[in-house]
Amino acid sequence: MDTAKSMRPIVVVGSINMDLVSAAPRIPTAGETLLGSGFQMHPGGKGANQAVAVARLGYPVEMIGLVGADLFGEQMRMQLRSAGVGVAAVKTVEGPTGIAAITVASSGENCIVVTPGTNAAVSPEYVEQHRLLIRSAGMVLAQLEIPVESVERLAEICVEADVPLILDPAPAQPLSPELLRRVQWITPNETEAEFYSNRSGDHDCGGSDAVAALLQTAHAVMAQGPRNVILKLGSRGAYVVSDGVAQQVTAPPVDVVDTTAAGDALNGAFAVAMMLGKTPLESVQFAVAAASLSVTRSGAQPSMPTMDEVSQLRAITSAKAWKIT
Repeated sequence: MDTAKSMRPIVVVGSINMDLVSAAPRIPTAGETLLGSGFQMHPGGKGANQAVAVARLGYPVEMIGLVGADLFGEQMRMQLRSAGVGVAAVKTVEGPTGIAAITVASSGENCIVVTPGTNAAVSPEYVEQHRLLIRSAGMVLAQLEIPVESVERLAEICVEADVPLILDPAPAQPLSPELLRRVQWITPNETEAEFYSNRSGDHDCGGSDAVAALLQTAHAVMAQGPRNVILKLGSRGAYVVSDGVAQQVTAPPVDVVDTTAAGDALNGAFAVAMMLGKTPLESVQFAVAAASLSVTRSGAQPSMPTMDEVSQLRAITSAKAWKIT
């Protein structure tokens, strides 16, 4: 990966949170109280997670975001720096650092409530302050845990500088046609894809019907403006539509411990693979492997795999597990 160090960096603009993680036998229903079996605190936030995913794979990455003048804020800056993320554009401001309250079920499923804190202060003006860094990027990653108007300004800068923007549209919310048209890659999960495509989920019907449903959903998302789409399918891998080619990449079988930040691992790994000259399909294969490794470990940033780990998984996974359908 030494050659990567001379390449244009990946720049991540987004949220920085502390994750407060409770383990429980299952996800509670409305009004229900469950007795948890464990509690941990991990650095998180979709933006910071994706930045660490890139850094763990050995590629240069810079983070643009804000933390609070509190204990969590200092911890987050130290964690990002120690992971290899550039933090010159991570500033400390008054207010609480963002947090995410996460419940992880014994099955590995999770539910998350995010309180933005200082992430809400990542304004269009703050994004504009870092225009030169954004313009220097080979690729930019963004999410929706900072104000939408800031993502809109980011997209404008990316188009002006001809820098590809990968948008993780989470949490799902209405987006302007102008923003969506400026997105090179959009990476929703199935729930988010239903929101942006106005289609109800019908992907579990099996066989050719399931593939047809994925294709219809992907095209419905792309009809909103993005040029390429990756549908994140959890344990079933991902579905990519790019330049008129549609392919599903299956995920290798793994023992699931915690699915938190699997989508962030996928986004970061996809960006790295694309920057290293892989095709979109090859990049999705690589990204699915990285996401699969991440779910075998607890926590968000602690679960991100290294380049060697991803390469080893791809090497030992059977041809059947990596069948492209």
